[in-house]
Amino acid sequence: MIGTIWIDGDGCPKLAVRFTLDEGERRGLPVVLVTNVHHEQQAPGRLVVDGEAQAVDLAILNRMRAGDVVITQDIGLAAMVLGKKGYALNPSGEVYEEERMGLILELREAAARHRRGGGRTKGPKKRTALDEERFQKALLGLLDRLI
Repeated sequence: MIGTIWIDGDGCPKLAVRFTLDEGERRGLPVVLVTNVHHEQQAPGRLVVDGEAQAVDLAILNRMRAGDVVITQDIGLAAMVLGKKGYALNPSGEVYEEERMGLILELREAAARHRRGGGRTKGPKKRTALDEERFQKALLGLLDRLI
C-alpha cells in the first residue's frame, strides 16, 4: 500500500510535477513537492527547505516511510529510498530496482572519476513529449501495481 508520493523538486521537470500532483489528487494520495528556497514551483503540500546542498534529499529521506514513492533524478537518493523499502522513479520513466542499483551507482562513479580527471561527459538530452509519455506510463503502472 502506498503512503505518500514525494517529488524531488530540485530537478523534476514541471510537466512531470504537474502530472504527479494531478494523479495523486485523482487517486486520493498525498503528494509532497520538496524544493529548496531557490525554486519557484508552487503546489499544495509543498515543503520548502533551505538552500544547502542535499537539503531536499535529506528532507525526503527523513520523512519517507516504507512503501512511499519518490520521484527523483538523483541516483544516490534513489538508492537510499530503495534501502528504506520505498519505490523510486525518475522523470524519464525508469523505475529504479534494487537488483540494478549497484551497476547504476558504479556507472555514475565511473563518469564522476572521468570528469575529475578532466574528461567531459554529455549532459541530459532535451526533454521530449516521448519522455513525458514514458514517465506518465511508468508512474501509472507503478501506482496501479502498488494499490
